Amino acid sequence: MIEVEGLEKRYGELPAVRGLTFTVNPGEVLGLVGPNGAGKTSTIRSIAGIIIPTRGRIRIGGHDLATDAVAAKRLLAFIPDEPHLFEYLTVEEHLRFVGRLYLVADVETRIPSLLEEMELATKRTALPGELSRGMKQKLAIACGLLHAPRALLLDEPLTGLDPVGIRRMKATIVRRAESGAAVILSSHLLHLVEEICTRILVMNAGQAVALGTVADIIANRPALSGRRLEDVFLALIAPGGDAER
Repeated sequence: MIEVEGLEKRYGELPAVRGLTFTVNPGEVLGLVGPNGAGKTSTIRSIAGIIIPTRGRIRIGGHDLATDAVAAKRLLAFIPDEPHLFEYLTVEEHLRFVGRLYLVADVETRIPSLLEEMELATKRTALPGELSRGMKQKLAIACGLLHAPRALLLDEPLTGLDPVGIRRMKATIVRRAESGAAVILSSHLLHLVEEICTRILVMNAGQAVALGTVADIIANRPALSGRRLEDVFLALIAPGGDAER
C-alpha cells in the first residue's frame, strides 16, 4: 500500500533523508523512531505529499505520488502533532467540510460514530477556541479518519491526550490496521511503538539503521539479546554504529 524507494530529501546542502527504502502493507503498523533530527518528519511529510523529495519514488496504493498525486492523496490521511483547525468552523462543520473535500457520500452517517469514538459527541457545536489541546487533537484525528484512508500517517498523534484518550487512540490505530489500512506511526513514546507496531524502522542521521520486528532486529544483533526496545534503540543510535552485530 505504501512504497518508498530511494527517498532522499535535502535542504540546501543538508541531507535530511538519505536513500530510504521500505514498504508498509495493508494491516501493518510501522513504527518510525529516531532521535530529533533523524529525518522522521521529512520522511512522513514527503509521503504525505507536503514536501517534494529531492530524489526517489513514493507510491500509495500503486499510484505514483509525483505523477498521480490526486489519486494517491485520496487514499491517505496525514495527522500531524499540531492540529491545524479552522477558527470559525464547529467540530461537526469541520467533519462535513472534510467530507466534501473527499467526496464522502455517506458523511452524515459516519460523523456520529467518529464523534463517539473520539469522545467529541458533546462538543459537536463547539468552535476550536472552546476546545482543550487534547480535544483539538481528537478533532484533527477524526477529520483524518473520516474518509476511511487506506494509508494512515501519524506524527506524534498522542500529543495533548490524557490517559483515557491515549488508550482510545491506541485502539483506534489498531482497529484501522485490522480493517486493512497501512499505518506509519512516528513517535518518541517507545512503549507505544513496542505495544502496537508490527515492525519498526529506526532512523538516525537521515538513514535507516534497522528495519523489522523487534525480535528480528535483536536476532541480527546478538549483543542486544534480552534487552528492552528502549535499550535496543539507544544502542542503535549510539555514536559508532550499528550496535555490534
